[in-house]
Amino acid sequence: MRGTVLRYRVMAYVTGVVLMILCFVGIPLQIAGHPALVGVVGTAHGILYMIYLVTAALLAWKLRLHPVRTVVLLLAGTIPILTFVVERWMTRRYINPALAADTTADRERPLLHRTP
Repeated sequence: MRGTVLRYRVMAYVTGVVLMILCFVGIPLQIAGHPALVGVVGTAHGILYMIYLVTAALLAWKLRLHPVRTVVLLLAGTIPILTFVVERWMTRRYINPALAADTTADRERPLLHRTP
């Protein structure tokens, strides 16, 4: 579970930063007549968003999220700054309680049956 959470959080931040660069730097530069940055950053965001979708879907599956919450989680990478807001919401509401329950379950399991 911890690995899935780490991958999701890294991809949420990376996708959010790249989307902010695209929207707040690339698009104004394109309007000003310098379209090169939009092509590079737009392509990077597209690739990173696909990776974000996979990591977010895996997280939603492991947390057994309601379909509406899963859609919000998956669409967060399409609106600037929303990725950061949804990541904090997910961490406080779903991830921290799940990690706490996972740690408690590990302590209750006999040492011979623990999985890494």
